[in-house]
Amino acid sequence: MLLYSLEAGAFAANCYLAACEKTRHGILIDPGAEAERILRMVREKEITVDYIACTHGHIDHIGAAAAVKRALNAPLYIHQADSGMLRHPHDALGFYGDKAEPAEPDGFLEEGGELSFGSVTLKVLSTPGHSPGSICLQGEGILFSGDTLFAGSIGRTDFPGGNFAQIISSIKTKLLVLPEETVVYPGHGPATTIGEEKRYNPFLR
Repeated sequence: MLLYSLEAGAFAANCYLAACEKTRHGILIDPGAEAERILRMVREKEITVDYIACTHGHIDHIGAAAAVKRALNAPLYIHQADSGMLRHPHDALGFYGDKAEPAEPDGFLEEGGELSFGSVTLKVLSTPGHSPGSICLQGEGILFSGDTLFAGSIGRTDFPGGNFAQIISSIKTKLLVLPEETVVYPGHGPATTIGEEKRYNPFLR
């Protein structure tokens, strides 16, 4: 699988572009801000984006979704529980400063759903806690964890809709059961592995 990323916006949210190496068809995950930079990455890597997926509805992960969707003519997906934030982005932590235009989802990311492009398939894991509609995308040996799990930390739960007990349950029942060598690509910060987080994450001991 081909994988590219950039940090976008005031809160340096990771935007990922993943694609099948043979077909160069792929998925854009969490276009949070700076639509032109994201689109330039897509063009430079010569990837055809089949899907745009948001791991949750906070503005630093959806801020460029409308502009990117319009430019790429690709369907936009989010969990139904966070779809209201996509339609009304300035209710989704908009007071933090990033700007966004409303976007309409073309479908919803539900537990057990799959997004396939070329020879790659990503499975949807519902992981509420950081927000009611937080999801992760699991592929062969990889996990895009959004703001559910970070290197050495977990997502904040003090925002509206956050729930500490719920995010811990989500991580322990959906993520820590994955193979320890699974590489985790979070919504902010560096990559890690499931094994590293099982051993060293202070929130999960």
